[in-house]
Amino acid sequence: SLPQMAFYFSNLILQTASLKGVNMIAFLLWALNQLVDAYILVIVVWCIMSWFPNARNSRLGDVINRLVEPYMHWFDFIPPIGGISFAPMIAILVLYFVQAGLAHIAAII
Repeated sequence: SLPQMAFYFSNLILQTASLKGVNMIAFLLWALNQLVDAYILVIVVWCIMSWFPNARNSRLGDVINRLVEPYMHWFDFIPPIGGISFAPMIAILVLYFVQAGLAHIAAII
């Protein structure tokens, strides 16, 4: 069942990451870095979907909109220039800064 699988994978992660606090924090920082990478990819797919009519009205488009729109609303103050919105590029740049911060924290640990 699903709860048993979740328990199994959480135990597997704990065994893989070791029970030492430092290794666990390093693993969590690595996992956050991977999640930020995946989110950047979702933002890129969201941007590409804007090129195709009704792509954002599909089921996949709805899921991606629900993931990306709340974050992109933080960048609504950036006006489009020549009909091209640079807000997604700025949003991705901010995520790269977050990744750099995570890398520096991981290097300190």
